[in-house]
Amino acid sequence: MRTYKRSTTIGKIKIIELTDKERLQLEEGFRRGKSHSFRMRCRAILLKSNGLTSKEVGIQTEMTHISVNSWVRRFECEGVKGLATRPGRGRKPIMDSSDEDAVRRAIENDRQSVKKAKEAWQQASGKKASESTFRTFLSALARDTDV
Repeated sequence: MRTYKRSTTIGKIKIIELTDKERLQLEEGFRRGKSHSFRMRCRAILLKSNGLTSKEVGIQTEMTHISVNSWVRRFECEGVKGLATRPGRGRKPIMDSSDEDAVRRAIENDRQSVKKAKEAWQQASGKKASESTFRTFLSALARDTDV
């Protein structure tokens, strides 16, 4: 269900009309939001409600005016919750918790050579990773077992 927020256009500038509740939510999101991107999206909406152009907002939030307009549309449709990053975004990790057992077996079989252990893990899992990725994963495993 799409609900649209009220907005006015003065010349070519679209000004978003915020309720007191929305303004408080956006200000709270700008001050205490979990991610930098969410805080900047809240700030962009607040700036648009003050009558700035999308280009001016973009300069202050380090976004393009196209991105500003996209976030304005999403805010109009979904409200403050629409400014959050949706799940499933970003690059997926090459190695995850499902690889722990295979990595442990590979290291136990060849404790002296990370390169040989990595090759054994790659054979067993069918995945490929750089040596630095493999070492980082090993470090994380070691930290987990130390605790």
